[in-house]
Amino acid sequence: MILDRFSLVDKVAIVTGAGQGLGEAIALAMAEAGAKVVLSSRTLSKLELVADRIKEAGGTALIIQADVADRKDHEKIVATTLDRWGQIDILVNNAGVNRRSPPEEYLEEDWDAVVNTNLKGTFFLTQRVGRSMIERNYGKIIHIASLASITGIPDIPAYTAAKGGLGALTYQLAINWAKYHINVNSICPGYIRTPLTRSVEESDRGAYIVNRVPMGRWGEPEDIAGTAVFLASSASDFLTGQLIVVDGGWMAGG
Repeated sequence: MILDRFSLVDKVAIVTGAGQGLGEAIALAMAEAGAKVVLSSRTLSKLELVADRIKEAGGTALIIQADVADRKDHEKIVATTLDRWGQIDILVNNAGVNRRSPPEEYLEEDWDAVVNTNLKGTFFLTQRVGRSMIERNYGKIIHIASLASITGIPDIPAYTAAKGGLGALTYQLAINWAKYHINVNSICPGYIRTPLTRSVEESDRGAYIVNRVPMGRWGEPEDIAGTAVFLASSASDFLTGQLIVVDGGWMAGG
């Protein structure tokens, strides 16, 4: 049955930035699809709320408080997951930060904060998880990239550079790791209503975005979750090295 191929039963998924927004929606969806879900972020209280929602729905969740920008925490995430469940099948690199400023005024400390989480930390966590996946000859890696991976967006130079790099990294890892049956893909969300985008939605640009999107609305985190479940499932076994845009038609409008 085709729907069976979308099942994540007996799979273990790590979701970074799982305490809110896209990460929360993806974690809930993967748990609903049957996966055991490792919830990771810097804020323990938010993770506890998401874990409670998963458990109330009959799912299974493990909380690991960690900072993707801290390489010591990468080992904690992997070792704790393997100690509990003995395998890692899915990695969703969702954790991200943003700092807004015109490029001519951008501060080095803001650049480092964004790139260290969104690109450097994401790569080295992927490297650590990838080693475990290579040993098992199986894995699904999903980067949460951005429209900034493929087009310019005002006043976010570090975010654009990091997400552009993440898109390029998707291609590179896909060709290196295909021989290990590891699929590497990115989702490029359009304008999605999350805590990270609240300031934009409430600005003058927010109204412009709604008018510019052919579907006439901001996206919701749940609009991304279904794509993530597909990429985590066996239904996507022949799909790798792709940047999948989920944007309500923004890029189709030119």
